[in-house]
Order: sequence, then C-alpha cells, then structure tokens
Amino acid sequence: MKRLAVVLVLLTTIGAMAQQRGVCPMGVGPRMDMTPEQMATLQTKKMTLALDLSQAQQEKVMKICLEEAELRKARWDEIEAKKQSGEWTRPTPEERFELENARMDRQIAHEQKMKQVLTDEQFDAWKKMRLQQSMYGKKKMQGMGRRG
Repeated sequence: MKRLAVVLVLLTTIGAMAQQRGVCPMGVGPRMDMTPEQMATLQTKKMTLALDLSQAQQEKVMKICLEEAELRKARWDEIEAKKQSGEWTRPTPEERFELENARMDRQIAHEQKMKQVLTDEQFDAWKKMRLQQSMYGKKKMQGMGRRG
C-alpha cells in the first residue's frame, strides 16, 4: 500500500512538472496590451525611481520613451496584422541583417538622446540597468529553449 502511495505521488509530481508553464511567448504579454503612452509612463517612472530624475529630466525622458514605445507598438501591430492575414513569413538572412542594422541604429540614437538628458552618474547607472535587463532576457530565452 505504501508503495502504491509513493508511486501515485511520484506520477502526480512528474505529470505536474511536465505540464507547460504559462510562459508568454516573446512580445505577447501585459506590455503589448498597453498603449504607447502607458508604456512610456511606466518606463519613465521606473527610471525616475532608479536614477532620481529631476522634473525636467522626467519630461525629456518621457518624450524619448514615448517615441520608442510608439515605434515598438507600430512594429508589433504590423507584424500581428501580417500574421493574422497569413502574409507573414520568416525574414531572409538579408532582411534579418537589415532589421538588425536598423535596430542597432535606433539603439545608438536612443543612447545619444539619453546621454544628453542624464548626468554622467545617471547615464552610467542607466547603462548598467540596460545590461542587467538584457542579460535577464537572454537567460529567460535560454530557459524557454531558444537561443539567446
């Protein structure tokens, strides 16, 4: 009887562990349900708490974050519309290169804008925050079984 109980507990545990977790795929989650203004507001407030931004800095950072959020949301909506209509296909290596190149150009421009708004200490802290976030994202992707 004890063996049967142990086997049942073991099978139940294995079955529960084998179930797929409620992990959201990339880009699908609470952020894409928000408007660009809401995303920018949250990002600005997080930065204000982490970097102790002044009111003038908050307004400038809000504008920068709003531009970025609008670009992300527009790109996400465009891809979702293509997926819904069945027109979306995986990008070719040349298209992927162009997309990555454009993304890196946007990142460089974003960093330059932030450098103008933040002090040197705040900018260094911001760069560290971004590095930590990117490392967390890579670990999360690896945990999901994808390259990162």
